[in-house]
Amino acid sequence: MTPIVIVGGGHAAAQLCSSLAEAGLGPRVHLVCAEAELPYQRPPLSKAYLKNPAEPLQPMRADAWFATAGITVHRNDPALAINRAAQTVRLQSGTELAYGQLVLATGARARRLPQLPAGMANIAVLRNATDATALRTQLASAASLTVLGGGFIGLEVAASARAMGLTVRVVEAAPRLLARSVSAELSAHVLATHRAAGTVVDLGAQVGAAEFDAERLLSLQVNGERCGVDLLLLGVGAEPDTALAEAAGLDLSNGIVVDAAMRSSDPAILAIGDVANFPVAEAWAPAGTRLRLESVQNANDQARTAAATLQGLPASYAALPWFWSEQGSLRLQMAGLMPAADAPGVTRHRRPGAAAASAPAGFSILHYRDDRLVCVESVNAAMDHVMSRKLLEAGRHPAPALACDPAVALKTLL
Repeated sequence: MTPIVIVGGGHAAAQLCSSLAEAGLGPRVHLVCAEAELPYQRPPLSKAYLKNPAEPLQPMRADAWFATAGITVHRNDPALAINRAAQTVRLQSGTELAYGQLVLATGARARRLPQLPAGMANIAVLRNATDATALRTQLASAASLTVLGGGFIGLEVAASARAMGLTVRVVEAAPRLLARSVSAELSAHVLATHRAAGTVVDLGAQVGAAEFDAERLLSLQVNGERCGVDLLLLGVGAEPDTALAEAAGLDLSNGIVVDAAMRSSDPAILAIGDVANFPVAEAWAPAGTRLRLESVQNANDQARTAAATLQGLPASYAALPWFWSEQGSLRLQMAGLMPAADAPGVTRHRRPGAAAASAPAGFSILHYRDDRLVCVESVNAAMDHVMSRKLLEAGRHPAPALACDPAVALKTLL
């Protein structure tokens, strides 16, 4: 049997194991995990896991499942090097794994700032269980939290910290929150909600000098003012973990460059999930668009595409992108890719969402390019999100009315 080696322990790797096991290929698979844990759910790390010291990790599959599937798991044994000529992967333990096909699902790592060095006792990041466990311990004894960065992870942690009773300040250099991810209208709603919950939010902030003692960050200058720091979360984005791929000489560009079948520049090596830079299907973006997406949906769907490729089946990644984020009372759900604010032919329509007893009144924002629905943002409107995904999928090969008449799409969502 030709071995399949999967490097990674996140959602993409776990889904690929599941898909290959369903195809009866489990005995060929080696899963290489840098962490001691089996693959686990990542979204709860910024929410329930932080707020409850008794909250366990949620493994996606138990040990027994991997054993039954015949998958060999190498835990706490990261991959160090790829020998493409010999088709082997060397692990930290010294183990050499031969592969017929190799899949890199190495994910992304938290971006650091040079003026805020790693190793400070009160500077945290959040990408994995080790980070989350450390942050949970720090939050339990902290009085205040400063979040540097107004992206999804930073805002989710900010909401969790406020729920725990901490004083929270979010410092964002951009003129609005979530500037690369959501519309200006949704961004304004997110800002108002966080401020109403008592979080201080600085937009367009200029971060200056940092003051340290031997092991702690004492203060940051924000807009020229010295601001004391009790605990700081770095939420300034993530970088694809391409160290293995770079050393192996694979093509890189903001991630590992892959084709629609998830193959890298070496046909024996695939890449999936947060680390993959892939061509977006023309149904969702202009021709020639390439992206690297950090989402559970993207990881799972790319894993399914890779499973087909590994079986020699026709495969082309064309799944509808969709995302979500929970921030206190906010449940944000986005389907499709946001058109640029200044893109020609873009129009937007807002409608109220269905009332829900357990959450504040919601709404959805529908985005059109040349009268074709391309993206829907929903806030506390889960049914809108479900219907919008159906609408967008139907719009791949749209009936004329659905593609060209915004009122039809709005009526469909009602």
